[in-house]
Amino acid sequence: MKRILLALILCVLAGKSFANGTTNAPSLLTLADAQKLALQNHPQIAAANYRALAAQEVEKETRAGYYPNANLYADAVGANEEGTRIMAGGLNNPSVYDRDAGGLEVSQLITDFGRTANLTASSKLQAQAANQNANATREQVLLQVSINYFGTLGAQAVLQVAQQTVDTRQLLLDQVSLLASNKLKSELDVSFARVAVQESKLLLQKAQNDADDAMTSFSTALGYREPRLFQLAESSPFVLVNMNDVSQLVEIALTERPELLSLRNEHNAALRFAKSERDSRLPTVSAIGLAGDAPNHDSHLPDNYAVGGIQLSLPLFAGGYYTARQHEAELKAQADNELVRALEDDVVRDVHIAWLNVNNALEQLQTTEELVQNAAEAYDLAEARYKIGSSSIVELSQAQLGLTSAQIANANARYNVLIQQVNLNYEIGALH
Repeated sequence: MKRILLALILCVLAGKSFANGTTNAPSLLTLADAQKLALQNHPQIAAANYRALAAQEVEKETRAGYYPNANLYADAVGANEEGTRIMAGGLNNPSVYDRDAGGLEVSQLITDFGRTANLTASSKLQAQAANQNANATREQVLLQVSINYFGTLGAQAVLQVAQQTVDTRQLLLDQVSLLASNKLKSELDVSFARVAVQESKLLLQKAQNDADDAMTSFSTALGYREPRLFQLAESSPFVLVNMNDVSQLVEIALTERPELLSLRNEHNAALRFAKSERDSRLPTVSAIGLAGDAPNHDSHLPDNYAVGGIQLSLPLFAGGYYTARQHEAELKAQADNELVRALEDDVVRDVHIAWLNVNNALEQLQTTEELVQNAAEAYDLAEARYKIGSSSIVELSQAQLGLTSAQIANANARYNVLIQQVNLNYEIGALH
């Protein structure tokens, strides 16, 4: 079904190209091109960038506490009787007079003994954490693109092996059929050769389906909703630093992994927020000034007014509210610290596992290369023996099967090395 869907897509694209008098060949992509395309298209990266920008706005919100606060007021009051008084509800001036007035109030924080400074520092660290989260998302997308890129190349390499196997076995069937028609080979040999061809076709069908699946996954990794066809360029192995010294790779990971940097920033932000909650119990000193004019007013009121002063606010008792908030923030900061420790342990483990996987992949690649060489020699020998009548077609079929299996294993091992290398680069925070 997937192959039919891709075939229909190709037909539609080909029809459009024919109508325009042009050809629409699959785009040639290098790994760097694919990564660049994913960074432009992938919705997860866009979402992470928006969250980072939103965190920067929070920093501006808290920093606004340093600047003056101005409010414009306007009143239009009509009293039903001159000298109307408010009988209850407040300790303010109880008289209400007719008036139309406007005024401006300006207040400026003088000091709150560190609360605003700690809040600003906390929000700044949170913004840095959001930026590191965006970097982590970026590296995760690049990892998926790279894995799918090499996975697709590997699936296409297996498809080539399967197609070569079909061609080789079909040629053998044609030769055996011709020899059997001349009574030089038996019909049993023809039957064995025909079975081998059908088995190779099953292998080809599976390889084709796997290649289509890989291309579909690769399109999704690039940020496309619908499957697209690309021609992928071969990529050379990554250059890894000090593969023999895993401890240095661990140190790089503990320094460079964006998830760790983000969590450390969040922990530091929690510490500064806890300090701001402690400072909320301290006095707040502000300068306040008001000025206004009343063009239309009762005779008891002046034409204009202006006043200024220093205001001190000190919370005396709130039922333990401020202390509880401080303890809550401190406990959350301690929890973040434990999360940092847990993530560091996970990073150390993941780097060691990734390093082991790279070395194992390199060993498997060397083994499969030797296997292909030996299987090819065995196949050549079996083919020569069969042609001179020294062996049966069963022996030749087994040699063909061994060679095909070795070639598939080698193709998988070759691209598995690249996948494990890119995964190690991701684990140490060096996937750029």
